[in-house]
Amino acid sequence: MMLKRLLLLLVLATPVHAVQPDEVLSDPGLEARARQISQVLRCPVCQGENIDESNAGVSRDLRLAVRERLVAGDSDAQVIDYIKDRFGEYVLFEPERRGANLILYWIGPAVLVVALGGIFLWLRGRRREEEPVPVLSAEEEARLKDLLKD
Repeated sequence: MMLKRLLLLLVLATPVHAVQPDEVLSDPGLEARARQISQVLRCPVCQGENIDESNAGVSRDLRLAVRERLVAGDSDAQVIDYIKDRFGEYVLFEPERRGANLILYWIGPAVLVVALGGIFLWLRGRRREEEPVPVLSAEEEARLKDLLKD
């Protein structure tokens, strides 16, 4: 009984592909390229799914467009550019590293460097504040003893 449940969980944990049987190309090489391209294209409707996993109608249309372009003889880059030209750069899971997108790629490391610099300066400043307490003179010790007696 436990083995059946485990097998069911393993089956449910596998990735689900929304590609319909009527979409699959007869040429295995082209189909493999179509699947590979579909992994890098984001569904415009579904926030975090690629078009290969999405059941949205627009994803089906995109999958069909990818396959049409491949059958027409386009290269992978041409197919991606074709889709990007129609839906914008949002459709790419990994935006191109140029222009305003460079901010997205460099902001994380820049914040890390600034944070590490701030931590370094803070720790360095803490060490300076921890100066040793001066030793009391003989007069101050005598006066302290007199005050503590009361």
